[in-house]
Amino acid sequence: MQTSEVTYQDVAAAHERIKAHARRTPVMDSATVNALTGATVYFKCENFQRMGAFKFRGAYNALSQLSPQARERGVVAFSSGNHAQAVALAGRMLGIPRVIVMPQDAPRVKLEATRGYGAQVVTYGPGESREAIAKRIAEEKGMTLIPPFNHPHIVAGQGTAAKELLEETGPLDMLLVPCGGGGLLTGCAVAAKHLSPGIQVIGVEPEAGDDATRSFKSKTLQSVKAPPTIADGARTESMGDVTFPLMLRHVDDMLTVSDAELQKTLFFLWERMKFICEPTGVLGAAALLEKKIDARGQRIGVVISGGNVDLDWAASARLNCR
Repeated sequence: MQTSEVTYQDVAAAHERIKAHARRTPVMDSATVNALTGATVYFKCENFQRMGAFKFRGAYNALSQLSPQARERGVVAFSSGNHAQAVALAGRMLGIPRVIVMPQDAPRVKLEATRGYGAQVVTYGPGESREAIAKRIAEEKGMTLIPPFNHPHIVAGQGTAAKELLEETGPLDMLLVPCGGGGLLTGCAVAAKHLSPGIQVIGVEPEAGDDATRSFKSKTLQSVKAPPTIADGARTESMGDVTFPLMLRHVDDMLTVSDAELQKTLFFLWERMKFICEPTGVLGAAALLEKKIDARGQRIGVVISGGNVDLDWAASARLNCR
């Protein structure tokens, strides 16, 4: 039975389930960032996770709990990219057939990687519903639908990123987490509130895709249709009946950043911290570096959620900003 109740015990169990398969990604700091913000900042670098994003955690946790019969029939997922790759890779590791529904204009690097992990990719165009396509395939083939964020096993798996971060850093004053559909944000909030009582957990969205921020402030589920943002992993239409209640219970605030601020942060992290990240991945870092919060004197964790950026786009964007 699907329930919105995800506890720290669920996160801890997920960690035991995935720890032999997921990477324990590095926690990095930067003297330059600390000087700019007046804070002590720790970056949890999920851009170094298997398939390049935190999504592997939730996908492996969910797929590994399927029954033998469900594994044999296979799974279907819908995603703009990172969940697609995560399900494709986790399914390959577990010997599970998988069909992934992706937009035609998904970043090339994500489409190629999903196919490279051996999944069958079904693309869709503007105006088509990816959820409807995935549900139809699941019904026709008897497959299990694995949603990108709105599932307790997905949420619990994503929360293992914050568990690892806080085990390494100790208590923090604040945790900044990118938000699309809220799976990473709410999972991390559940873990952080247990391991570091008093911590403030803040989700960060792109300005053009601010449905979760409006939902948080109005306490009513809001939606947005195909937001025009470079943060392709946060173009989710709305939160779900699992993640929205968890956000209201465990998250302290929501912020937004512009695409220009995301690009500026991307270039800064590439050049100063020497790691590749994608626009969605730096939402939390952008809020910090653009001073959307008063970070002075605080110990702050920032989740870098992914590194699957199209390098052709990245090079062009950098040249255009010079």
